[in-house]
Amino acid sequence: MSKAEKLGFSVSRLARIDRLLQERYVGPGKLPCAQFVLARGGEVVHQTLLGQQDPERGVQIADDTVYRIYSMTKPITSVALMQLVEEGLVALDDPVAKHIPEWKDLAVFSAGTGPYLTTPCARPMQVVDLLRHTSGLTYGFQNRTNIDAAYRKLKLEAMHGGHDLETMIQLMAKVPLEFSPGEAWNYSVSTDVCGYLVQKIAGKPLDRVLQERIFDPLKMVDTGFHVRDDQRARFAACYDAVPGGGMKLQDDPQKSPYLEPPALLSGGGGLVGTAADYLRFANMLLNRGELDGARILAPKTVDLMASNHLPGGADLTQVSRSLFSESTNAGVGFGLGFAVVFDPPQTLIPCSLGEFYWGGAASTAFWVDPIEDVTAVFMTQLLPSSSYPIRRELRTLVYSALMETNG
Repeated sequence: MSKAEKLGFSVSRLARIDRLLQERYVGPGKLPCAQFVLARGGEVVHQTLLGQQDPERGVQIADDTVYRIYSMTKPITSVALMQLVEEGLVALDDPVAKHIPEWKDLAVFSAGTGPYLTTPCARPMQVVDLLRHTSGLTYGFQNRTNIDAAYRKLKLEAMHGGHDLETMIQLMAKVPLEFSPGEAWNYSVSTDVCGYLVQKIAGKPLDRVLQERIFDPLKMVDTGFHVRDDQRARFAACYDAVPGGGMKLQDDPQKSPYLEPPALLSGGGGLVGTAADYLRFANMLLNRGELDGARILAPKTVDLMASNHLPGGADLTQVSRSLFSESTNAGVGFGLGFAVVFDPPQTLIPCSLGEFYWGGAASTAFWVDPIEDVTAVFMTQLLPSSSYPIRRELRTLVYSALMETNG
């Protein structure tokens, strides 16, 4: 009996994952590559490696290919902030202005393109609002509002531009909020602000904090804010999807700005890493804060992070003002750093109560299922993540192969 069968999976059904990725995406040239790692109880039961990490040069994908993980950085930064919460250095209900005095006068946008007409916030922004994206902040790339436009003008999200985290925070003090904190959910630079808080409260640059508190203890040897010299041969090319199903090169791995340390240490989207590294992070969360003797968070802290924190117990379809992924989000709330399933039937895909997950802009994804003891990591490099419904398809195929369930 194979390891997959011992751990409750059908080998023939798991093979559907490789077929779908090859025949629907990699073979037709819709994705440059695909790496998928599935584990149960921390043991790998299935791995997929398809395509080329650098199609321009014919370099095959490898199990240690290095990817831009974009917003899969957010759960890592959120964990670092929760470590500081555990130490009593910051509280979830702290007003953000306690730690960022420049923000004490932030108000809500009413009209204008600068100077702005504003109204006072119904209540101050709290640290929990940053973790769950109810802060009133936004992303410039959403292209929906005058505030988005202000973010673009100030280049707030340019990791390889001229800003560092301190400058970003100062510039944001000049721009009103989209809405009063706690009134809605909007995908935003909130987690970059969490990274700033981590850096300020810990008294060290964000990259050092993550290295010392998360990457070193978890042996995440390939994760960081830039591609080291010894990683260059393993760094993947990134592509933009084009209409009709093709793709064009977006970032050449031999000329990429990721080859140098960035000006802005983006806790919301700045990391590169491997599937193996991220699986270790996911397995730590599955184990409620511990992996191989390294205790990152207390069990109750992970439970708190993996609970729905949206106001009134709402799901994302009810409170979101954001266009951020290809998924429908009925039955899905948001915790402290990632989405959380709290009403599985509403999602219309096989999943578990309490499953939590997130993804990155280049179509990467991970999920953690505490009921079925399952973790999964998917890596590729195609912008934007809304190009294809791969994340939903993978979850359907995985749970269609799971024969011995706990739920």
